[in-house]
Amino acid sequence: MVGLWRKIRAVGRVAEPAPPAPAAPPPPAAAALSGSVQVRHVDAGSCNGCEVEIGSAFGPVYDAERYGARLVASPRHADALLVTGPVTRNMAEPLRRTFEAVPQPRVVVAVGDCARNCGVFAGAYGVAGAVRDVVPVDLEVAGCPPRPEAVVEALRTLTGR
Repeated sequence: MVGLWRKIRAVGRVAEPAPPAPAAPPPPAAAALSGSVQVRHVDAGSCNGCEVEIGSAFGPVYDAERYGARLVASPRHADALLVTGPVTRNMAEPLRRTFEAVPQPRVVVAVGDCARNCGVFAGAYGVAGAVRDVVPVDLEVAGCPPRPEAVVEALRTLTGR
C-alpha cells in the first residue's frame, strides 16, 4: 500500500487537459443561465443514433457534466431542451407542450441532421418537419449522428465553460 502511495505522489495527476473554451458566443437566452445548464432530452422521432452519441457525451469518457451540463428527467427542472430526430406528426404536440413546460429563459438545441432539416426523412408522410418548424431553435449540432465531441461542444457553448 505504501508503495502505491509513493508512486501516486511521484507521478502526480494524470489526465488530459480540458480542450479550449468554445469560441462561439452563447445564444442570447443562454447568457442568463450562469454557467450551469440542466438539460432535458426529447426524442421527436429519431432513429436513436443521436441518442447513442448523447449517451456517450454524458458518459465517463467525454463527461459533459464536468462542464456544467446535467441531464434531468423533467422539463420543469430543465433550462435547455436537447431535441433529436425529425418531428413526427405524433410528437409535434408533445414537443410543444414540453417546450412550454421549460421555464424561461430556455434554450433549444437541435441535435443531428434530422433535427436540423429532417435529414433522410425529409418529405416522409409521418414527418411534421424539422425542430425549428415546431419550436424555436437556438443552437444546432450537425452530423448524422453527431460525434460526442460536437454534442459536448454545443453544451459547453451553453455553459460558457
